[in-house]
Amino acid sequence: MSDLIGDDVRRELSRFGPAAGMAEVLAAWPSAVGEGIARNAWPARIGRDGTLHVAVTSSAWAFELGAHGAEILGRLRETLGGDAPAALRFTPGPVPEPAPEDAPEAAAAVPEPTEAELAEAARAAASIEEPELRELVRRAAAASLAATRDDHPI
Repeated sequence: MSDLIGDDVRRELSRFGPAAGMAEVLAAWPSAVGEGIARNAWPARIGRDGTLHVAVTSSAWAFELGAHGAEILGRLRETLGGDAPAALRFTPGPVPEPAPEDAPEAAAAVPEPTEAELAEAARAAASIEEPELRELVRRAAAASLAATRDDHPI
């Protein structure tokens, strides 16, 4: 039944000129950019000139993905062929929330802090007098250090 709905959506989208390929772009996007990027960047629309406008969660993501735009566009062209967008534009905007079943995977993807990161976090929190607050800050700092160690591969 979902194929029937998908066919109806594609048929309706085809009435909008360059947006005709939007359903195919949406289907190809996660595999073209990877799950991590797909959680932070999502195709919003195709402009009249064929440019795919991609909403991203922050201006930092827009900058980073803009620097890798040619590579992302190449991957879309490999998947979509002639239906690939002419160009890409990344701007901050609304990005769909991950499905509830995806949330545990995202949490599992956070790396464990190294001994050095734990020590650095302890130093950062050492001046906090309240023991419970100090421990919370230490844990948050360690998690943040571990998360920033993980690069965002394209």
